[in-house]
Parts: sequence; C-alpha cells; structure tokens
Amino acid sequence: MKTEITELLQIEKPIIQGGMAWVAEHNLAAAVSAAGGLGIIGAANAPADWVRTEIRKVREITDLPIGVNVMLLSPYADEVAQVLVEEKVPVITTGAGNPGKYMEMWKSSGSKVIPVVASVALARMMERGGADAVIAEGTESGGHIGAATTMTLVPQVVDAVSIPVIAAGGIGDGRGMAAAFMLGAKAVQLGTRFVVAKESICHASYKERIIKAKDIDSAVTGRSHGHPIRQLRNQMTKEYLKKEQEGVPFEELELMTVGALRNAVIDGDVKNGTVMAGQIAGLVKKEQTCQEIIDEIMKEATALLQGAQYG
Repeated sequence: MKTEITELLQIEKPIIQGGMAWVAEHNLAAAVSAAGGLGIIGAANAPADWVRTEIRKVREITDLPIGVNVMLLSPYADEVAQVLVEEKVPVITTGAGNPGKYMEMWKSSGSKVIPVVASVALARMMERGGADAVIAEGTESGGHIGAATTMTLVPQVVDAVSIPVIAAGGIGDGRGMAAAFMLGAKAVQLGTRFVVAKESICHASYKERIIKAKDIDSAVTGRSHGHPIRQLRNQMTKEYLKKEQEGVPFEELELMTVGALRNAVIDGDVKNGTVMAGQIAGLVKKEQTCQEIIDEIMKEATALLQGAQYG
C-alpha cells in the first residue's frame, strides 16, 4: 500500500509506532521498522546521551528508517534536538509544544519533521513552519490528550493543510486504519496496540492490564489543571480524581504521579502506577509480534478499502 507517507519516509507500510515514554525504546522501534512500518524511539524526559545510545542500538539491529519523538517540554529538549542532527535521524516527530526553533536545523540536516497536533490551528502553524506532515491525534489516545475526537479532527486537518496527515488516537485494527484513510489520512499511528507487542519491554502485568481492559476502563486525570492524561482506571486514578474534585493544589497532585509511569511499565505496579493506554485498549485482546500486528492490520484494512472502492 503506497501513500504519500510511505514515499516520504521510505517505508513499506503506512503504519507508525507512537513515541511512548518508557515503552518506545530500541527493541520495539527496530521490530516495527523490520515489520515494514516506522519504529519510533520516545525521548520523553530522557537525557540526550540515552537518546543517542538508543539510536545506535537500533542501528545495530536494522538499517531501515527509524524515528525519534521529541517531547518539547523536556528539560533536555535542546540537547536531544542536537543529537538528532548529529546522528542523522531520518524522521523526527514532536509533541507537547511548537518545534519551530529546531525546524531549520533539522530540515537542513535532511530529517523529515512531523509534529503531533490536536487542532486545526496548530496543524496550519506547523505547515507554515515547514513540517513535512502532521499527526492529527484525537482525544481517544493514551497519555497527554487534546479535546477533539479522531473522527472529527482528522478530516478537518486534512481539509486545512496541503501536507499529508497521519491519523492517531483510537486506532487499533484494520477497521480503524480503513476509517482513517476514508477520512483523508495517508497513514496511521498506533500506540496501545504496540504496548502489548512481544518485543515491547513493558512488564507482563502492564500488558495483561491492557489485554483484560473493557471499554469503560479508560480514565482521564488532570482536567482541572489543564494537563489531561488518559490511562486505565486503578487505585491511583481513583485517589487522584477524588483529590481533583476536592480542589487539591496542582503541586500536591503532581507528587502522586512522580515516577508512576516507570513504576507501571518497568516494575509492573498497575495498581498505583500510571497505566497509560488509549480508549482502544478494550479492543486489544492478545500479545503478538510487531510483524503479526502489522500484517493483520494491513490485511484487514486492505480488504475493507478495496471493498469500498469496488463494492
């Protein structure tokens, strides 16, 4: 399936892996790229040396294209941005801010820059700033979220910009991919489905929590202070939401989540840790290899899209 995104990024299949903190490291990124998609290393709040090491570890496994996701709010963002130039990373995705101050440096080094956007206004700004494509991410996604749903955001962004749009948020199978393409997307980004991949370093308890999740198990904390985060319900979300309703100050709420994502992903504390996952978690039913995940999604999406074309 060739699209503007597969051509732009020199990948075989229009599927991109999300840059999830603690999850998106070299093992997962290499496996996704080897399966024909685009694997992403999530820089998150990690220092530049860690990011450089992860890039080099991926290159020991595969010479296929990979990307790095830069969280622009990270205190290490400036140093990470420079590492990506030095390591000649072919694709850079960004989140939590405007990558404008790095755009010229990244583009001149040959990188394709693809910001994550949650609104039409931001998508237009990114296009004016020189972005090669944008990832329109709906509120169904795991982690930090915007307000618009994928179903409403993607077609509006597609209509507003001339660069290719990648759809993200609530996409977990071929049906979701086909729907995104019908809305005008040229590729999809998946996070939650890849969290339970066999190559994912996520603790078995974290994977099991996603696999056993129901449609009503998604919770959003942080709405009261403007930093909403989607995760699966547990003891921590129950206590956090109760304190939010009581008007507890932001600083006290933040203390509840320090190290909580790592505790869930690495140590398997799914009761008191932060189990980030999208609303699609209820659709994820088994652990598979990245190759199996991508092949299954591509087969289903291709059949649906061909049926729409010739039916």
